[in-house]
Amino acid sequence: MPIDRTIVITGAGSGLGRAWALGFLGDGAKVIGVDINEAGLREVADAGGLTLAVDVSSEPDVKRMIDFAVERTGRIDVLFNNAGFGNNRAFADVPEGDFERHIAVHVYGTVYGMRYALPYMVDAGYGRIINTISRAAEICAPKNAAYAAAKAAIWATTRSVQAEYENEDILINMLIPGPTNTAIWGRDMPNMQSPDVTYPTAKMLATLKAGGPRGDVFWDEKRYPIFGQLYKE
Repeated sequence: MPIDRTIVITGAGSGLGRAWALGFLGDGAKVIGVDINEAGLREVADAGGLTLAVDVSSEPDVKRMIDFAVERTGRIDVLFNNAGFGNNRAFADVPEGDFERHIAVHVYGTVYGMRYALPYMVDAGYGRIINTISRAAEICAPKNAAYAAAKAAIWATTRSVQAEYENEDILINMLIPGPTNTAIWGRDMPNMQSPDVTYPTAKMLATLKAGGPRGDVFWDEKRYPIFGQLYKE
C-alpha cells in the first residue's frame, strides 16, 4: 500500500538522506528533499521529489523549508532531521568555528526543524519526527568531540521535547544508522553498509501507528539502549 504522507528529509543530497528520499518516493510518498548542496538533490528531483536548497543552521531557511512543504502539499506528516557532517580531528586541531558549526548544523538544525514543524502537526493531530543520532554520543572516542557532543545534545533535546507532546499523536524518536558508507567519513568506505540498508528502519519510524514508541532510539528496526537506558516493550 502506498505511503500517503508528506515527508521532509534534510541532508537528502547524499548518503542516508538520499537513500531515504528515494525509498519513500518508491513507496508512493510525497517527499521534500533538502540539502545545502543543491546539485546533490538532482537524483531526488528526477525521481519525483520536491527539492529545496536549505542550510539547516539558518533558522529562516528551516522555516522556509517547512512552509514550502505545507504550501506545496498542504501538510507535513513526517520530518527527518538528518543533515550533518563528520569531524575526525584531534580537539587541539579543530579549526576555529568548526566545533560551533557542528552544534549549529546538528543541534540547531534539529531544534529549528521541530520548532516549525510541530505547530502544523499539532493542528493536524498527527506527526512523526525522526532525528538522526549516533553511538558516537555514548562512545566518546578521540578525535570526535564536536560530533559526539552534537549527537548527545540531540538525544537529550529529543527526549525533553517529546515529553511535552505525550497527549498528542506526535511521535518523536531517534535513529542510529550504524557504520554506513557515506560522505561523512571523507572517503569511500566500501567495507561499511550501504545507506539503502537503513531504509527499513526509517520507514518503520515514519509509519508508526498511534500509541507507538516515543522518545526512543532505534537501530536496525529495534530499540537501542543508548547510555544504558532500558526501554519497556
